[in-house]
Amino acid sequence: MTDFSFQLYSARNFPPLETTLKKLAALGYKQVEPFGGQFGDPASLAAQIKANGLTAPTAHVGLDMLKETAKTIDIAGQVGIKTLLCPAISKEARSQDEGEWNKLADTLAELGEVYAKAGLGFGWHNHDFEFQPIASGKLPMNIILDRAPKLVWEVDVAWLVKGGQKPGDWFAKYGDRIVALHVKDLAPAGQATNEDGWADAGYGMLDWQVIFAAAKALTKASIFVMEHDNPSDIDRFMTRSIEAARKWK
Repeated sequence: MTDFSFQLYSARNFPPLETTLKKLAALGYKQVEPFGGQFGDPASLAAQIKANGLTAPTAHVGLDMLKETAKTIDIAGQVGIKTLLCPAISKEARSQDEGEWNKLADTLAELGEVYAKAGLGFGWHNHDFEFQPIASGKLPMNIILDRAPKLVWEVDVAWLVKGGQKPGDWFAKYGDRIVALHVKDLAPAGQATNEDGWADAGYGMLDWQVIFAAAKALTKASIFVMEHDNPSDIDRFMTRSIEAARKWK
């Protein structure tokens, strides 16, 4: 059976963390994916994760924090993180200038070398902006992955689809770089407006049975992370998503 992870950002509006972790463990989740705002007290975070029989193989860490390499390596060691993922850059930094994307890719490549020496994986997590052509006609996602060839990739499938792309095409091209998937779904147009148009995994428009099969056939993904950017009912999301996903393994 595939072990499923849970992006803790999904539960940010439903404190406390201790309750979230207990519920996840009871539902059968085996892993969680912490995010930058939770690393103020890494020892406490690590203790809570361990107390519930969970692990945190991946984490989302913002670019500014990633540049504090010694601090981030220490946090990863305390929490048991194996792969660090840069989740995004600010809207202001999303340039039409190819040179700016080249600089970002070079920065990521340099950081990756530091983290590799510490025994950590390092990569990128996409949204949809990486699939919008810039002035040169190139896609930022291609620039990042091609210019920084050692980066791994956590594919957020729903954001990729929102970016007008087909998951299978990217799985086929970069499958040896893809180590994790964000399992989230898109509600039909005009629905779930109170949840920003997202849906529980398996309850939206994406054919996750097909996506899972393609991911397993074409990529190295071994971590599957449930995420919903703005659920109105966290218990509903936690429960329905893992129950649906168990059918796709």
